[in-house]
Formats: sequence, C-alpha cells, structure tokens
Amino acid sequence: MTAPTDNRAPALKLDRAGLRHHLHDNGGVVSIVVFFVAVCLLFTLITDSFLTESNLLNLLRQSAPILIVATAMTLVITTGGIDLSVGSVLALTCALSAILLQEGLPWPLVVVAMLATGGLIGAFHGYFIAFHGIPAFIVTLAGLSMVRGTALLLTKGYSIPIDAQSPFVVIGRGWIAGLPMPALIAVATLVAGYVTLNQTRFGRYVTGIGANAEAVRRAGVNIRRVTFSVYVLSGMSAAMAGIIIAARLGSGSSNAGVGFELEVIAAVVLGSTSLFGGRGTVIGTVLGALTVAVIGNGLILAHLSPFFTQIVTGAIILIAIFLNFRLFQAARPRR
Repeated sequence: MTAPTDNRAPALKLDRAGLRHHLHDNGGVVSIVVFFVAVCLLFTLITDSFLTESNLLNLLRQSAPILIVATAMTLVITTGGIDLSVGSVLALTCALSAILLQEGLPWPLVVVAMLATGGLIGAFHGYFIAFHGIPAFIVTLAGLSMVRGTALLLTKGYSIPIDAQSPFVVIGRGWIAGLPMPALIAVATLVAGYVTLNQTRFGRYVTGIGANAEAVRRAGVNIRRVTFSVYVLSGMSAAMAGIIIAARLGSGSSNAGVGFELEVIAAVVLGSTSLFGGRGTVIGTVLGALTVAVIGNGLILAHLSPFFTQIVTGAIILIAIFLNFRLFQAARPRR
C-alpha cells in the first residue's frame, strides 16, 4: 500500500519563491518604508511637537511642491533621463505670477499662463533631448542657468509682493475639509501620476524606453514623442509648484527653489526609481518625498541649523544612488 503524497511541500516552495520574487521587485519600497518609519520615530522621541496635528498639517503643506514635481520626475528618470531645471522653473513661475498679478491679470489666467510657461520650457528641453539626442543632463543643466537668469533679470533680485486679498493666495493658503489646499493638489497629482505610470499605455512606453528604447522603437512606438512629453510634464509640474509657493508666501522671488532639484531627485531615487531607467514607482516617490520633508522638518524642530538640512540631503542622495546602483547590479542576470 503506497503512502499518500504530500503536495504541501511544492506549494510551500512556490510560495517562498513568490515571496522572494515579490521582495526582490519591491525591496526598494520596503526599505524606504522602514527608513521613513524610523525617521518619524526618531523625531517623535527627540522633539515634543513633531506628532502634533498642526505640525503634521504644516508638513503636508510644505511637502506638496516636492510631491508634485517628484511625480513628474519619476516619469523622467524612468525613461533614463533627468531634469535639473525644475528649481529654476519654479523660481521663474513664482516670480512671474507676482509680476502678472501686479499688472492686473486675473488670477485664473495667471495660473494657466504659468502652466503654459512651464510646459514650453519643458518642451524646449525635450526637443533637444528627444529629437537631437543631446544628453538630458547637459540640456537641463543649461536650462537651469538660463531660466534662473531670466527670473533674476525680471525681478532684479527683489521679491514681488502679492496682494493678500487676491483669491490667488488661496492656492497656497486655503483649506478644504480641514486639509491644506496644496496637499490636496499634491494628492491629485500623485493619483494621476500613479495611474499614468501603471495603468496606461503611455506609462508602459515610459518604462519600456528606460529599459530598452530600441526594442520599443522597433515595436512601432514613437519614442521621441514619449520622451518629449515627459519633459513637458516635468516643466508643468515645476510651474505648479512655483504657483503654490508664490501663493503660500504671498510674494514672488527669483531666489525661490534654490537646491529644489536636489530634494526632488533625492525623493525619487530614495523611493527606488532606477537612475538607469526602466523602473519607476510613484508609491516609492511619495515615501521618498515625505522622508526628505520629515528630515528637514525634524531638524528644524530639533533646533539644528537649517543649513544642516543640505548636508543631510546630499548624504541621502549619495546613499540612495549607491543602494540604487547595487540593487541594479544585483538585478542583472548573470551570464
């Protein structure tokens, strides 16, 4: 009489293999979740006001510009590119918003004009990157200088005040259902970015271009148009961030957004989007952006110098790139 066979062992092996595969694919997101929780616990223990409602709401409002731009930057980096000009675009649109409002232009037209300006700057970068093959780093580095210079030229280095009674300031200071308006705009942007990257054909093309652009091109996809489009979206997102900051501060300054691109790139890379392209995650970007924001907020609450934040941000970028590179190397199939 034969003994009954136990089919549980193969099933258990498959479950373990599936778990390992899942952890391998999402290891970056899991690690940033752990890091984010650890940072929150640290600042909860060393400060008295970190977990207060007012501070958490303020944190959401302040992190909104990073979340918005990091969403578009996720698409850019997933294609294998980068956009170093977002801080300068933010500054230009921040300053232009105040200038146009002082000239009497209705605030809805100002918002539309600024989004169009950001889109045009992104289109300018995308044209040289997608249609002429110039490296994105070079193009957007040149854009960083030109756009910031334009903002300085328009403002002469001064801040341009915005009337506190203008409905425009509601974009940065308003509240809906107990939540700050910038945070709600950021959530809407994140949802749109998640759906675009994970649920649409355009998102699959973005990932495919970063993984193997030639294969995507041979499949009949216009990779130049897709690449061009992600830089347009990046420019528009930076413009939206500039609008929010101008509305929140009640003034437009050409000095806004200095170092902003570093925070955005740190958020995206920390969230496990591959710098080599072909792999991006909006959920990871959210956690990366919130981690960067929490570190900045926590250091201030701990009464450390705000300039120390730049040191920490730089260290985060280096560590994130190192881990990103190691994960990429580990994921490569061995020959």
